[in-house]
Amino acid sequence: MNDTSSILELMQKAREAQKELATYSQKEIDAIVKVIAKTVYDNAEELARMAVDETRMGVYEDKVAKNKGKSKTIYNHIADKKTIGIIGREESTGLTLVAKPVGVVGAVTPTTNPIVTPMCNSMFAIKGGNSIIIAPHPRSQKCSAYTVDLINKNLKEQGIKCPENAIQIIRESSIDKTTELMKAVDVVIATGGMGLVKEAYSSGRPSFGVGAGNVQVIVDTDVDFADATAKIIAGRKFDNGIICSGEQTIIAPRSKYDEVMKAAVENGAYYADDEETIDKFRKILFIDGMLNKDVVGQSVQKIAGLAGVEVPKDTKVILLKANGIGKEDILCKEKMCPVMATFAYDTFEEAIKIAQINLDLEGKGHTAAIHSNNNEHIELAGVKLTISRLIVNASSSTTAGGSLTNGLAPTTTLGCGTWGNNIISENLDYKHLINVSRIATVIRNAAVPSDDNIWLK
Repeated sequence: MNDTSSILELMQKAREAQKELATYSQKEIDAIVKVIAKTVYDNAEELARMAVDETRMGVYEDKVAKNKGKSKTIYNHIADKKTIGIIGREESTGLTLVAKPVGVVGAVTPTTNPIVTPMCNSMFAIKGGNSIIIAPHPRSQKCSAYTVDLINKNLKEQGIKCPENAIQIIRESSIDKTTELMKAVDVVIATGGMGLVKEAYSSGRPSFGVGAGNVQVIVDTDVDFADATAKIIAGRKFDNGIICSGEQTIIAPRSKYDEVMKAAVENGAYYADDEETIDKFRKILFIDGMLNKDVVGQSVQKIAGLAGVEVPKDTKVILLKANGIGKEDILCKEKMCPVMATFAYDTFEEAIKIAQINLDLEGKGHTAAIHSNNNEHIELAGVKLTISRLIVNASSSTTAGGSLTNGLAPTTTLGCGTWGNNIISENLDYKHLINVSRIATVIRNAAVPSDDNIWLK
């Protein structure tokens, strides 16, 4: 069977499944969504082990935490949301809102998140009454397929009403099959590299993509540096740094720079400010201007070994003092491993400038973080930086994708707005996978302003 015919077969099954799903009640839909989440939560350890063994990147314990955290957080967020039939009435505008499915969703998933991204996209798709076909990364297709099979097995064993082919996955995935899928579905979710996202946009189908990450972290003068650096390091080391919302830099006040670095070292960082050591890391992190694939998701010890630098055994992250900002030093780019670049600033405005120039190099539209107790500085960073989310006094890596302690929608796909060549500047959510019809009635006793009053505004 060639690539085109295999995708057409999946699509035919998905169409039939979606027609049936479109007849389900909210209660029936929500029962399916719960099983999807609970399957990953209950099997977090097994799925994490499979992901690490197959992809050879990341950290087992962190993937367990991710499997449990994302499943429960996303489910908690969407469990009580209305997505079937009439979902709202606005008395003030006379509008009645009716939710309807978008159809068949095609979800391209990355090797960095082979379990929770298929889970998340399936939850969002089914929540809106859609069927879904997942295109896994070839490097992680076994664990992704096992996750889908386990979900479908649990649905059947628990007697949950669900069409047989509501959740499907491409077997023996390839670039050609993924391309065919993106052309065939009603909407595409493309989570992965920029080449993949561009291909999704050229598929001729509505697409939700992501932009590159390069999270800039500003440390203000008025915070507890031990607490701030502990949170930064925890975020950077999580899953060996493969998360796009992971911290990439520490931009510290020059007057307190040594204190910040000292606090970071006390929290488990290895800090280098001599050019010889820094250049050893620089040469193995980037090859011909591109991130070296052999360092992605790898441990501090492996990276240090590749660089020929000895670091303490219990080192959590590597901090390298950058030799310039933006294009002046390649260390200003995204590093998908537990390595960060550091910078010093004189004024808070300069801190924002450093962050923005680095974002202009890579990561524009994604995320930044700040550790500060100064509301004016926090809001200034939020106003000035070209980002879709600013994480305040928390680990960006584990909260930018939504958490139980902030207001961001829990997700595995983070939109970056037009800065990142994306259609949304927020976290992808179930609401992006429903169409909404609006029934417009005449507003009772509407106060219609005169022409003169309109032009007085």
